[in-house]
Amino acid sequence: MKKYLLDTNICIHFLGDEYSIKEKIDAAGLENCFVSEVTIAELKFGAENSQNKEKNRKTIDDFGRKFSVIPIYNSLDIYAKEKARLRKKGQSLDDFDLLIGATAISNNFVLVTRNVSDFDLRQAGLTRNPTFRIFSAFGVGDRTRLRKPRSNANTHVVGHLFRTETP
Repeated sequence: MKKYLLDTNICIHFLGDEYSIKEKIDAAGLENCFVSEVTIAELKFGAENSQNKEKNRKTIDDFGRKFSVIPIYNSLDIYAKEKARLRKKGQSLDDFDLLIGATAISNNFVLVTRNVSDFDLRQAGLTRNPTFRIFSAFGVGDRTRLRKPRSNANTHVVGHLFRTETP
């Protein structure tokens, strides 16, 4: 069974009960979906930066108990090598995105994100690893914007977590 690392943007949609993310995660199996410590850090920052800190802190704490949270320690060598490689090429990738990508590689997870451009295949050497796969959360090739699946579409766990096919 495939294991999935949910990028922060997917977790935000999960918390907002948007785009049927909860149903899609249920279909894939909650036990097959993981989040990085980095994602929890980003969510906690969002809670602290919000108007309703107490409520959002509790929401993030509850969320962290629902999913298995993957530590980043075993991913740090991959992170460091890729950051150095990108710097030598004069390129950059956000440190948090790079850590999340490195976590997916080191744990052999499929990274599920709506921000495919954050992991640009031309830029991120992470994609040279044959076990590293990234998928747009709402359809193959939809790299420009987030969209809701059409109402007549069936969502399947086929090939990746959030593939949408029209019957």
